[in-house]
Amino acid sequence: MTDPLRVLILDDDFRVGELHRGIVDEQPGFRALEPVRTIAEARDGLHASRPDLLLADVYLPDGDGIALVRETAVDAILISAADDGPTVRRALRSGAVGYLRKPFDRRGLTGLLERYARYRNLLAGDRPVPQEDVDRALAILHGSGEPVTVSRSATEQLVLAALGDGEASAAEVGERVGISRATAQRHLAALAARTVVEVRLRYGATGRPEHRYAART
Repeated sequence: MTDPLRVLILDDDFRVGELHRGIVDEQPGFRALEPVRTIAEARDGLHASRPDLLLADVYLPDGDGIALVRETAVDAILISAADDGPTVRRALRSGAVGYLRKPFDRRGLTGLLERYARYRNLLAGDRPVPQEDVDRALAILHGSGEPVTVSRSATEQLVLAALGDGEASAAEVGERVGISRATAQRHLAALAARTVVEVRLRYGATGRPEHRYAART
């Protein structure tokens, strides 16, 4: 079974940290580590646990969360009450893959985590990444609509029809439509980026989680 993505949460308010921990643990494919409350604790946790993702506040008792993100090689999402443009721009310049303002609806974080998982899966491995996958990954991560390089096609309509009211893998869709698994995967990813279809992860006994697709109603 593929290990879930491990998330380190950094917030000086332990109640907020535990709240975020609960949201992360409820999200399929993710597991929250013990939350930390200071930059120093976060550095220790990053070194010892090697998390896949850091959720960090900006203003902390012993330093600046944005500066921490800049110095680490771990993907990070900044969660803060700071709503001024310079702080947000500084956060994005630091390399953060997302910025979420407090207070936020639970769906704000779960949606961002879901998009991050899809973004990470699309860019997984050491294979060469075509430009269309780069465009799609960025569109997924930032929750934007249709990437400029992707358009609705007759094949996509067939792919949607093949899904029907149930769910299926890319291989199953390809077999139904009469196209290769790779082609079906490309069309399904494009539809998912536009939120036309929903991506679900199914964990088996071994290997990577299987991606299942279902048309949104």
